[in-house]
Amino acid sequence: MTEPAEGHREHPTKARIAGPADISDQEVVREVKRAAVWIGMALAAVLLVLMSQPLLVIFGGLVFAAVIDGGARLVGHFLPIPRGWRVGIVILLALAFLGWTIMFAGSQISDQAAQLPATVQGQVTRGLYWLEQHGVRVDARNWQNLTKEALSGVGQVTHALGGLLGGATTLLLILVLGVYIAAEPRLYQRGVAWMLPMGERAQFHQTAALMGQSLRRLMAGRMLGMLIEGFATFVALAIYGVPMAALLGLLTGLLAFLPNIGAPISGAIMVLVGFSGGTSMGVFCIIVYFVLHTVDGNLIAPMIARKTVDLAPALVLGAQLILGTLFGVLGLALADPLVAMIKIGLERHSARHELEEAEAGTG
Repeated sequence: MTEPAEGHREHPTKARIAGPADISDQEVVREVKRAAVWIGMALAAVLLVLMSQPLLVIFGGLVFAAVIDGGARLVGHFLPIPRGWRVGIVILLALAFLGWTIMFAGSQISDQAAQLPATVQGQVTRGLYWLEQHGVRVDARNWQNLTKEALSGVGQVTHALGGLLGGATTLLLILVLGVYIAAEPRLYQRGVAWMLPMGERAQFHQTAALMGQSLRRLMAGRMLGMLIEGFATFVALAIYGVPMAALLGLLTGLLAFLPNIGAPISGAIMVLVGFSGGTSMGVFCIIVYFVLHTVDGNLIAPMIARKTVDLAPALVLGAQLILGTLFGVLGLALADPLVAMIKIGLERHSARHELEEAEAGTG
């Protein structure tokens, strides 16, 4: 080999000098790596916050896909036809029910919804005056203003919910995502698994299958509870002649989707409307509320919990408060299934590590 020219030969001392990006101290290298990990976690948290709304919409699509998938599996028990046809039948039945509700019950429910705020406010005012007559000091004007503000807030929530259900972009995206995922769920599951390391794919498929099964059962139980509570409320109130029975039944059924929060809200509205027709009607509404929610709490809810994920009520309520504050009605509605899926994922992760430690100890 030829020696390099004298003018291009590096000085031995200069060759050993570290550059500005080189770190020779191993302790500093370890600290830099730790800092990089924490910075990466902070950036990931910021990215998660920025992307939280789209991620929640995607999860809503998964929940809707679970509903369609559960309906398609139920149809498959009676009609042994290809999956695509069963999914189409479920979607057509849902659209037919929505159209029937709009055509035959829409005008009646709209009229009753317009009367509901005035009825509730009038009953609150009567209750305050009754308390004053019995020696309880209450500032009726302040309570009336508070009631107006609360009803205004309920109206805003109802307006937001109506906009969401009326074809807003968010709901449209959830519906489209749900239909696509329900049509070919394994295609998307394989796509996600492909991005994982080879050793993690089997665990992912098992966890995804367990999550899908639990989510289908959770949503099936939730739909069953909504149907039973809403229809039973409507029938009981209509037989007794309670005003706005159709609207109260619809509100009870819809709010049954929100555990811990929906039942007290629907019950309070029902009782206030009942007392507008007299004391006996109000007492009857109280009895209907307690009977229905006793049946739901002691029969339907435990049956659903045994078949799906048994969640602590305080945990679900906390998740509803957080997600409802951050994302409004959408976060409130998806809090329960989201907590259930997180719990399943953590349990699977913990069980896997326990198994690995047991095998290592045996070895």
